[in-house]
Order: sequence, then C-alpha cells, then structure tokens
Amino acid sequence: MTNFAVKKDGTKVPFSSEKIKSSIMAAASDAGLLDDEKNKITQEVSSSVIMAFEDKEEVSTTEVKDKILLELDVSSPDVAEAWRKYEQANGK
Repeated sequence: MTNFAVKKDGTKVPFSSEKIKSSIMAAASDAGLLDDEKNKITQEVSSSVIMAFEDKEEVSTTEVKDKILLELDVSSPDVAEAWRKYEQANGK
C-alpha cells in the first residue's frame, strides 16, 4: 500500500486515492462528460493508477499525474485534454 506522495519540493503528504478521484472527476466535468461517463472514467482510471503504485512505499506526485494522463489518453482523450488545459491555464 502506498503511504506517501512526494511533491515536487520534496514534501511528503499522505497518499490520497480520493484526491486522485476528485482530480479525474474535475477533468471529466471540464470535458463535458455526462455523470455516468464521469463516474465510469473516474473509477476505471483511479483503480488502475492506485493498483500501479500499491507496492510502493512512496511515489512522486509527478509519477501519479503521468500515470493518470497515460490512462486518460487511452480511455478518454477528451478528459486528458481538459486536464492538460487546466494545468496550462494554472501554471502547473
């Protein structure tokens, strides 16, 4: 089970599957998906991402973001595009 996410500045924070889900859900909303589609994409992608890191004690937030985007590029390119637009607009 992943316990910590390591931010870019080196700060360790508790790993949060809920934060992953809410981020995907926000991007899905920005992409204009219907509620059923948002829920489906959020569940599929978050499960895959969480499983990918479950054997690591800690993981960088960059690795988590990259894995989310990799999954979204395959399953829902519109949501991946919305995520990237949000990051670009907010200087992330």
